[in-house]
Amino acid sequence: IHAETIPGGWYWSTPLKAGEALRIHLAHGPAAVSMIAWSAADASERLNYADTVKVQWTSALGKGRVLFSDMGRVMFSLMEDTSGMHDALVGGSTPASNRARYGDKVLRNTRDNFVLEALKRGLDKRDIPPAITFFAPVRTDADGKFRWIDGARQQGDFVDLRAEMDLIVALSNCPHPMDPAPDHAPPPVEAIRFQAPAPAADDLCRTATIEAVRGFENNAR
Repeated sequence: IHAETIPGGWYWSTPLKAGEALRIHLAHGPAAVSMIAWSAADASERLNYADTVKVQWTSALGKGRVLFSDMGRVMFSLMEDTSGMHDALVGGSTPASNRARYGDKVLRNTRDNFVLEALKRGLDKRDIPPAITFFAPVRTDADGKFRWIDGARQQGDFVDLRAEMDLIVALSNCPHPMDPAPDHAPPPVEAIRFQAPAPAADDLCRTATIEAVRGFENNAR
């Protein structure tokens, strides 16, 4: 339906109708892409990564998992995923995290990108939910500390997200706060909106967990 190149440091948004999908593709090299989303019908319903993690009992998001709104409904299904390394715990970059990582340089960051996107839509900072960041290989160790796993993403990785309701989606292409790379030099990423195949009765995302089944029941209501 549409293809967009998001330059390093920048952001982009798109409407996404139920049944359409969004592919985020690392066509030009490893990058981290943060995402927030609102219901197109009511912006007070938003992507909620806390519920996404706790309802499915895991922060290791990958193919077959779903992303929940703060009203217990399924916003996205992860149809395909070549990476399996996504961050649903730390969140995107901020002015403070950039200063801590790169010094006093004025550099683009995910928080400010999402503030700009919200303002364009007549929303404000309180309407911005915490972000999920794709291709950010963050895990917790035995002591509960966050760890960055080097070499866990590569050029060509992609994730396909099927919309389960009408949505507004915003993406930010900025380095993750824990990325050990010394420079703020993210490559461009490709965002491709397409019509997803209709899910079969045994669709993995709709049947993988009891919690997902309940989420889809909430959608149906």
